[in-house]
Amino acid sequence: MAKPIVAFVGRPNVGKSTLFNRLAGKRISIVQDTPGVTRDRVYAQADWLKYEFTMIDTGGIEPKSDDVILKQMKRQAQIAIETADVIVFIVDGKEGLTAADSEVAQMLRRSKKPIVLVVNKVDSKKDEENLYEFYNLGIGEPMTISASQGLGLGDMLDEVVKHFDGLYDGEEEDEYIRIAMIGKPNVGKSSLINKLLGEERVIVSNIPGTTRDAVDSYLETDLGKFILVDTAGLRRKSKVKEEIERYSVIRTYAAVERADVCILMVDAEEGVTDQDEKIIGYAHEMNKAIMVIVNKWDLIEKDDKTMVNYQKDMQAKLSFLSYAPYLFISALTGQRVHKVLEVAKMCYDNYNKRVSTGILNDVINRAVLMKEPPIVGLKRMKIYYATQVATKPPKFIFFVNDATAIHFSYARYLENQLRESFDFKGTGLEIEYRERKE
Repeated sequence: MAKPIVAFVGRPNVGKSTLFNRLAGKRISIVQDTPGVTRDRVYAQADWLKYEFTMIDTGGIEPKSDDVILKQMKRQAQIAIETADVIVFIVDGKEGLTAADSEVAQMLRRSKKPIVLVVNKVDSKKDEENLYEFYNLGIGEPMTISASQGLGLGDMLDEVVKHFDGLYDGEEEDEYIRIAMIGKPNVGKSSLINKLLGEERVIVSNIPGTTRDAVDSYLETDLGKFILVDTAGLRRKSKVKEEIERYSVIRTYAAVERADVCILMVDAEEGVTDQDEKIIGYAHEMNKAIMVIVNKWDLIEKDDKTMVNYQKDMQAKLSFLSYAPYLFISALTGQRVHKVLEVAKMCYDNYNKRVSTGILNDVINRAVLMKEPPIVGLKRMKIYYATQVATKPPKFIFFVNDATAIHFSYARYLENQLRESFDFKGTGLEIEYRERKE
């Protein structure tokens, strides 16, 4: 189930990053008094009451003049409107209402997305004097908070999560397997999608409202129903202006967040770049289903060992993705393109796989007999039993005597046993160790 996405929008120095970090529970965005320092990490997971959601800090404004601020705020608002389910619009309670606030509010209003208006830096009664002018923005009741002191955050989050109910009730989207194509510009993502669509001779509709995060195409084949998401390509930092780069990064992260299967596309001549590693690393952290496609394979001089050696080199670079299948194709000539959806569907089926508790415990008991847990400190971990509690991704809970007594190498051993016994090729797994008394 996709998590709702909440975007934070606002002028420089209104406290977006302070709020973001407080809610994320760790310092992710850099907080300084220099406007526009929120550069790199734009995403964090948060939860409130029974809801889990993803926060985006849209950041990225360099104030040189009012014109520039306004232009970049509009860009920010645009990202939020495209990618978010709920928008948190943050204004400065000490400074009061500005022209830039009013213009952005107008854009947000037109989006028809739920907006929570938050007046930050209200640290005392005196600061509340500016509150009433924010009613002029016409986006509902302003809520006062102090992000630095942690005041008013509970009420604000109550308001945010109110908008989550009913967001993902649509069964129509649920029937579809959502595939995000990830990779640098010009690796052939669009060509591959066009090839897949063209050869299937299906009616492809770009349904309005479906391009929240990137360009979506709907496709039905004998294998099932798919949504193919062509994400904006990720360039190296030096090549692109920061804010445009950030724009495509946010769209790509949002596409990963909502995808079932993430396909990393790599140019055969260029190989894997650091940027590829970073974004597919995010998909791996989210335990998505993942496959790797090497495109433009027709351009490589080959002998009978080329493919094996190439894959070995890539697996060494992407060592955390040992479970991902590789496919070598040419979107231009159509070589092996027919296998793309086949492999993606296999990854999805494993991502959605459920294992019965009885068989699961047989496998774990056998694994422990073959190799018992090492002593960590003065304790040896004892596993009482295991159970699968979720799919997409498959999530397992191991009930143990002492969760601190698990050695990382033994945790990896148990994961490998699960993968070999139940064929979880192509999907991340989540395993949690929970203490319980005998």
